[in-house]
Amino acid sequence: MCPNNTGNSRVSTPPTAPPAAAVTPPPYAPQPMPNFAPSVPIVSKPKQWSSGLCSCFEDFSSCITTCLCPCITFGQNAEIIDRGTTSCVGAGLVYYLLAHVGCCCLYSCTYRKKLRGLFGLKEEPCADFFLHCCCHCCAICQEYRELQNLGFDPSVGWLANINRLSRDGAMMAPSTMATTGMAR
Repeated sequence: MCPNNTGNSRVSTPPTAPPAAAVTPPPYAPQPMPNFAPSVPIVSKPKQWSSGLCSCFEDFSSCITTCLCPCITFGQNAEIIDRGTTSCVGAGLVYYLLAHVGCCCLYSCTYRKKLRGLFGLKEEPCADFFLHCCCHCCAICQEYRELQNLGFDPSVGWLANINRLSRDGAMMAPSTMATTGMAR
């Protein structure tokens, strides 16, 4: 074998690690992340939705609101699903702008997935994306009803729900979440 390694050799030298003294710690101590874990235990077997996809008339007022202006209902849902880190107005405005270019379902289906993940719901009757593409208003209404059946009132916002739940003794989220959320 040639010592100049012209490519004919199969012997390679292992890479060497830098000396331990060369690694310096960061100039600041890492900060702990706030607890954004779901307050509902993750179940191994997904559970059924509390109402059907086409049960829109169970809550007639949210059905009419969603049919006339889905950005309102979507914004209310998003604020609760994101636990106050997204405002109703902000999420509704993004939805409204995306609706004008025809891709609001790309945005809204992500919140359905978040809702399912938080509460261990089944992905039915089909994938979230296809559901939001084909039955958009029905999907948003179903998500709104699901939040209501879980004890939330999406129409009043995250902070009002946290205040009510803590007053009733059924606190579902860490108290730090209530202080960092956005108000209406």
